[in-house]
Amino acid sequence: MTLAPETTGLKVQLRLAGGWFTLCDLTALLPGRGVAALLPDGRQAALFRDRSGRLYAIDNRDPFTGAAVLSRGLTGTEGDRPFVASPLLKQRFDLESGRCLEDGTVRVAAYEVRAV
Repeated sequence: MTLAPETTGLKVQLRLAGGWFTLCDLTALLPGRGVAALLPDGRQAALFRDRSGRLYAIDNRDPFTGAAVLSRGLTGTEGDRPFVASPLLKQRFDLESGRCLEDGTVRVAAYEVRAV
């Protein structure tokens, strides 16, 4: 896959409590696939880039199993809401809010993400 020239050199950043944290090159994110990234406090974030180029970041830890696997899940949409389905028990998590679509009382952290 060849990326558009305007994406070359861009860095993906998450907003954390201390400000923006640089994670990787935008070219490391393939549309429709997730990538796990280690955060400064030891947690992991699951990063996603959709086919239109929009970026998402949620906690990588599946709250139902405790395993850090959400970055390996399948992405899709329900209506206009993007989600990732956990590869273990298949619960779907909204990529914008982190809310579990099967159980609205469960959620994972969702992060503001940008490419600069």
